[in-house]
Amino acid sequence: MSQFQPSPAGADLALALKQEARRLGFDPVGIAAAAGSERLQLRSAALERWLEAGHHGSMAWMQDPRRRRIEQLLPGVRSLLAVGLSYYVRRRPAATSLKVARYGWGRDYHRVIERRLRHLGRWLETQAPGTTWRACVDSAPLMDKAWAEEAGLGWIGKHGNLIHRQRGSWLLLGHLLTNLELPADQPSDSLCGRCSRCIDACPTGAIREPFVVDSRRCIAFHTIENRDETLPPELAGHLQGWVAGCDICQEVCPWNGDSLESSEDPDMQPRPWLLNLQGQEALDWSDEDWDERLRASALRRIRPSMWRRNIAAAMASPLPAADPR
Repeated sequence: MSQFQPSPAGADLALALKQEARRLGFDPVGIAAAAGSERLQLRSAALERWLEAGHHGSMAWMQDPRRRRIEQLLPGVRSLLAVGLSYYVRRRPAATSLKVARYGWGRDYHRVIERRLRHLGRWLETQAPGTTWRACVDSAPLMDKAWAEEAGLGWIGKHGNLIHRQRGSWLLLGHLLTNLELPADQPSDSLCGRCSRCIDACPTGAIREPFVVDSRRCIAFHTIENRDETLPPELAGHLQGWVAGCDICQEVCPWNGDSLESSEDPDMQPRPWLLNLQGQEALDWSDEDWDERLRASALRRIRPSMWRRNIAAAMASPLPAADPR
């Protein structure tokens, strides 16, 4: 591990970098050293065990070895800026609406975050000529939640999502890798305590034990990643109205109370039809309707045939007796 001590100028640049990131709409923000701490090594070992257990299901890209070797993403990387973008909007779907995970309500977050991070990288070049950098969203082979935890943005909860004290777990993550050596922030402490609400609330038992989510049992995985013509019967009967992702484990989390600040970011605002998604009407969409309604949406990963499959299964599945909140 390098013994280099960041200079005062490096501290000033780190502060300015964070300020520029916040100006772009990111909050929280933090910096981690690419060498990582012992905790990051533990996260990497946990990923290995998760993969060995087959919990990734058909997501073969999770096995990419670069996910555990950050230097392969940017040769010479020394520091990483982690950023969070809140997607919590204080709106609720209509009582009769089918449900879509909140991250898919607005514009495709991959494009939104990457565009802002690239702007940030170009800004960094003007401050430190010769700097190399790389912008990463969750489509890159990076342990994004572990690095966000390392940079002090929050802690990884028992449901596998990053939790921030003020923002809860409704955070989209991005990272800017750089060859600059910047002063690192302290990793976050876990504040889940003995709480098990997320584990108890999951209707399919996907959270096998604290911090271990089995994708093969997860509603979000099957409605988004499963390409089969039909959903597994043991899962299809427990959709509780979810047709694109699932927020149950986050909705019951005590850190996600209604006191959270609602995002005013234009890119995070919901498309109106998502809050009043009626099953039969959506089943009748043509492929052209699908293309138009899901333009510039992260939900385009769900192909039209999968969309219809999910809706049909949700319409045949019993709804929960009451809102989990």
